[in-house]
Amino acid sequence: MKRTTLYDDGNRKWIVFGRDPSRGENVIDTNQFLVMHDGRGALIDPGGVEVFPSFVGALSAAIDPADVDILFASHQDPDIISSLALWLDLKPELQCLAPWTWAGFIPHFGGGRPVVAVPDEGGTLPLGSSRDLRIVPCHYCHSSGHFTVYDPRAKILFSSDIGAALLPEEGLPFFVEDFKAHVNYMEGFHKRWMPSNAAKNDWIRRVRELDIDMMVPQHGSLFRGDDVKRFLDWFEALEVGVAIPSAEAMAAK
Repeated sequence: MKRTTLYDDGNRKWIVFGRDPSRGENVIDTNQFLVMHDGRGALIDPGGVEVFPSFVGALSAAIDPADVDILFASHQDPDIISSLALWLDLKPELQCLAPWTWAGFIPHFGGGRPVVAVPDEGGTLPLGSSRDLRIVPCHYCHSSGHFTVYDPRAKILFSSDIGAALLPEEGLPFFVEDFKAHVNYMEGFHKRWMPSNAAKNDWIRRVRELDIDMMVPQHGSLFRGDDVKRFLDWFEALEVGVAIPSAEAMAAK
């Protein structure tokens, strides 16, 4: 599994892990994120069971897993958090934070041990002595309980499945290099998986108020600089929730 440092000021650090060549051909590629502060770590969307061995190996080169204190699950999907039981076997005292809507479901991945339920309005992601990581609501984009994370220090927005792209098997660089071409890998996903224009636009309104240098989704390439605004403009103009087949199409079948 490849890793790239996104930000490092000597105290706060962001690292992305992904592009795993050892994953099975039927397993979608995912980005896992490590955020460090004062040597303590939080994993944002730590991934599924299938990528756990390669992720732990890559992670261990960046931090001792014993120094990871928090798992944050932006929502309930298995590619986000089905590795929970394995992480808890590795370190039983780990705290898992997740939307309250999924607090009774996610423990099915982890032997029934409880998660810390984050309320709808979001809050703070604790990391060492730091309390500046903000949990920003993005409900119904695409999950009914769904969060993004903003770091005002690094000016990084973790956007979960917003901005996700289904890349070709040969993969692409960690960063978007040609936004117009990248739209081809995003459009179908967003039209299918984002069910509500109202919810989409509420999240866009929230994040336009933030100072963002980099937007990092859980799938596909990452956005930086002007491509962050390009994405928000593109997403705002996109009609979503349009994958319901018409009666005529159903009749034709």
